[in-house]
Amino acid sequence: MAAIRRQITIASHPRAVWKVLTSAEGWTSWYADDARVDARKGGRVVLTIEDDEGEPIEEVGTFLTFRPTSRLEIAWDRVSPASTKGTRLTFSVARDGEETRVGLVHSGPGVLDDEEARAELDKTWRQALNALRDSLES
Repeated sequence: MAAIRRQITIASHPRAVWKVLTSAEGWTSWYADDARVDARKGGRVVLTIEDDEGEPIEEVGTFLTFRPTSRLEIAWDRVSPASTKGTRLTFSVARDGEETRVGLVHSGPGVLDDEEARAELDKTWRQALNALRDSLES
């Protein structure tokens, strides 16, 4: 199965990183235009992002794994209008000396099976993780 794997270190405490990954305010600080988050295992996450034409697209998912300050997995709904529908997004958070290491794995069928679309999504995640770091280090 195709997957995107990325890792970044952030000069911030794991609890601060976790808060950004599990709150609506956090997601809107680095990734989404709007967010609704029910931060618990089985909880829903709805991220709204504008497409290239300025139209809102909702990514709707469920938290499958929710291990505070260490691991978070989101399963994106299969009926979502977003290109990421039916995929899984996993974040791992770990202390690394004075910094926090954040790992990302985005896996599943659909957009990740298409080489060109996967490359574009990989670019999006690279930019998003840099924005995550900037939001926490500023």
